[in-house]
Amino acid sequence: MAGFGARTSTLRVRHGHDHHKVAFVELFFDLVFVFAVTQLSHHLLAHPGLAGAAETLLLFMAVWWVWIYTSWVTNWLDPARVSVRLLLFALMLAGLVLSSAIPEAFGAHGLYFAAAYVVMQVGRAVFMLWALRHHHPRNFRNFQRITVWAVAAGLFWLGGGLADGEARIGLWLAGLALDYLGPAQGFRVPGLGRSATTDWDVEGGHMAERCGLFLIIALGESILAIGATFGAHDWTPGRLAAFLSSFLGSVALWWLYFNHGAERGSHRISDSSDPGRQARLAYTYFHLPLIAGIVVTAVGDDLILGHPDAAADSFAIGAVLGGPALYLVGTSLFKWTAYGRLPLSHLAGLVLLAALLPVAPLIPALAFGAAATLVLVVLAAWESLALRAVPD
Repeated sequence: MAGFGARTSTLRVRHGHDHHKVAFVELFFDLVFVFAVTQLSHHLLAHPGLAGAAETLLLFMAVWWVWIYTSWVTNWLDPARVSVRLLLFALMLAGLVLSSAIPEAFGAHGLYFAAAYVVMQVGRAVFMLWALRHHHPRNFRNFQRITVWAVAAGLFWLGGGLADGEARIGLWLAGLALDYLGPAQGFRVPGLGRSATTDWDVEGGHMAERCGLFLIIALGESILAIGATFGAHDWTPGRLAAFLSSFLGSVALWWLYFNHGAERGSHRISDSSDPGRQARLAYTYFHLPLIAGIVVTAVGDDLILGHPDAAADSFAIGAVLGGPALYLVGTSLFKWTAYGRLPLSHLAGLVLLAALLPVAPLIPALAFGAAATLVLVVLAAWESLALRAVPD
């Protein structure tokens, strides 16, 4: 171990309150996750029902975790360094395997999915130990703890990849629980103590920009899905109306996050005395339902575009209402961390979406989907008017 560790620092040089812009290599890394989001949407479409939704949620939480952890480490690492770029390229390769395995993750490709996940989680942590040992002792100790948790969770992931059926699901749930509990517990390890959020000296503006760009990736995938589904069918008046409704819904989702919340959140974390805590809560955990909501909304759009004149079945109803509801929950929690209060408009939106549930089976899918879109558009307009006179 005496020779283990980078002699030349691979860490970013901080410049006061100014934050580094997201580098091109970070955006290049994110391309893998365009494919991952597409795979998740297709998996949910191919497995309608509660079991399929639960499987997709588990896979989605794993995909989000490897992405957000990488965003944390590139917040500290300098992407201009060759070694850091090589790390990202290696993670891209593993991420491509992970994404490719999603359709058969609960079948023949389970071990490939698990192995790729563990390689990303453990490999990234080991690289950080190498990068930090001689240059950031406090964060080095933090990553010693993280590595222990990653290895422990990885055993469950690999065990699930080797198992079948319910045993696989159970082991993967145990591994996922360890992964998600780690930050909340400060990665407590006997003999190594636990990390404090003040140890995680993240560059807040960079973290906010990274998560905003990932949200754009998810919205971009939904736009691509709308265009692909629309182009694959006859352009009937009903389908043209559904196409317009789906597009307006995506615009409303963008507006609800980026019109005011994203910038306010960026200012809040940049000015925070404990940006690590803000990053853990607002960007690591609370962005999870945001991205999930976009994925589920894209599935709902696909179903409405496919059969706009028929009555929506229970799966379509769940997707059309569940996607926006998840998104509103995520934006509400995120804006709570930025504003210090839950936005009334978003809570009202959840009530309006719930009110659509009893009438959904009684009207054509087009009308139902348009009503859900109208709720989002009204909320975007409501918040814009309410915040117009409010100073930042």
